[in-house]
Order: sequence, then C-alpha cells, then structure tokens
Amino acid sequence: MASHPIGIFDSGYGGLTVFKSIAARLPQYDYIYIGDNARAPYGNRSFETVYEYTLQCVEEFFKMGCPLVIIACNTSSAKALRTIQQKDLPALDQGRRVLGVIRPSAEVIGNYTKTKSIGVLGTAGTVNSGSYKIEIAHFFPDIKIHQLACPMWVPLVEEGDYESESADFYVQKYLDELLEQAPDIDTILLACTHYPLLMNKIKKHLPANITVVAQGDIVAQSLEEYLKRHPEMESRISRNGEVKFYTTDSPGDFDKHGSIFFGKEVHSQHLHLSL
Repeated sequence: MASHPIGIFDSGYGGLTVFKSIAARLPQYDYIYIGDNARAPYGNRSFETVYEYTLQCVEEFFKMGCPLVIIACNTSSAKALRTIQQKDLPALDQGRRVLGVIRPSAEVIGNYTKTKSIGVLGTAGTVNSGSYKIEIAHFFPDIKIHQLACPMWVPLVEEGDYESESADFYVQKYLDELLEQAPDIDTILLACTHYPLLMNKIKKHLPANITVVAQGDIVAQSLEEYLKRHPEMESRISRNGEVKFYTTDSPGDFDKHGSIFFGKEVHSQHLHLSL
C-alpha cells in the first residue's frame, strides 16, 4: 500500500509540541515531520523569505506523497500560508491542502475569557503580522487583543535553559510588560510552539486567575474535526501509524533537542534543500 502521510512542518523544533498532541489524538495515521533547522529561526525574517522557505518545504511534502500538510509554525502560518493557499496550491495540486495553526486557535480562544481581554505572546514576526488580531476579531469582535513579542523565549528554549534562573527573569519581564498593557487580561495564548516548554515558569509568574492556552490540543482537535468534515481527504491518508522525521540540519542535534519537544525519542534523517 502506498504511503500518503500527513505532513507536519516547522522552522525547527517547536512544531513538535503540536505534533505531539496530533499524534496522541490521531495515532492511526502516517506522518512526516520536517524541521527546517538549517534556516531557523524564521521569526525575524521577511515575509518574502519565510514564504519562499515554507513553500519549498511544502513542495517537499508533496513529493513525499502527503495529501495534507499542517504548518505547525506560527511565523509561517502568519507570513506564508495564505499566499500558498491562494496562489500556489491551484498550480501545484488542487486536490491537496495546506492548513495552519492561527485560524484553529483564533476560532476558540474567545471561549476562555470572561473579561473579554486576552494576551497573545509570540515572535516578532507573528506579532508584527497582525494575523492574530485579524483572525480573532473575525470570530470574537468584542474581545480586546493585546500582543507582545518575546524575543528571548525561543533562544532560552533552544539552548535548553527553560528551567534556569535566566528563564525566570525573561518570563517575568515579558509577562509584566503584557499585563501593564491591560491588567484585566484573564487569558493568554502562547502563539509560538516553543513556549509550552516554558509553561511551568509562565504559570509561576502569573496570577492564578489567568488561563494560559497552548496550541497543541487545539490544533489536534481542529484537525480531527477537519478530517470528519472532509472524508474525501481522510480516505486518502494512509493508516500504518508510521512516523518519519526530517531535518535540514544535523540529525544528531535534532534528535537530542527534538525528543524534549516531542516528549519521547525521535530519530531523524537529513533532508537536503538548496539553501
């Protein structure tokens, strides 16, 4: 039987926190994960560069037989997804689909707040794109959205310092800045897939009444519902429970760090892309 896996894409390791939830909820399907670690991070890159890199990886997924690709990267979802969906997919293959993480999060985040005031924490690229403000306003027009970029959080996680005193300093710094914008915030969305590794620190430095929402379970549930609504797509995905990991950088480094994000051992292969 031919393999037609679901593709999961991220600029590096972060998307593994989303993939972890997807694989736990929908273990029957085959999956391929690509981390573009050689060109990470994407957060401060231009729209054009993020689009080019993301499209290149989407095309690799299609070559590998994936009928459906999940962009498990907020920066790529913000800067590249719409162009790929509207411009490239019709030319590449009208029968395939590429989905992101911003819309599923925006569809439900308003259900968590009572004060109708939420904070969105992400990379500079995600925050500056305005994507979350646009999408959340579409579903919850009466909610006030307060955004903040946290440029030191991804390096802390990437370097394995998310349990350190340095992490405490930078977590408190950005949370204080966010709450200075709006003391009535009662819900915070972690709009970067690296940030769940800082969850313990984040909760430590927040009042108990503030709910912190990570994206993994949201995206996993959204994917499950999508496949139920689209049986024509669901029937195309192979079901052997097989998972393959690829990285554009060192497989050894990816396996070491990726296992932390994924919650269990990963064994990757190198994927060569023209950089």
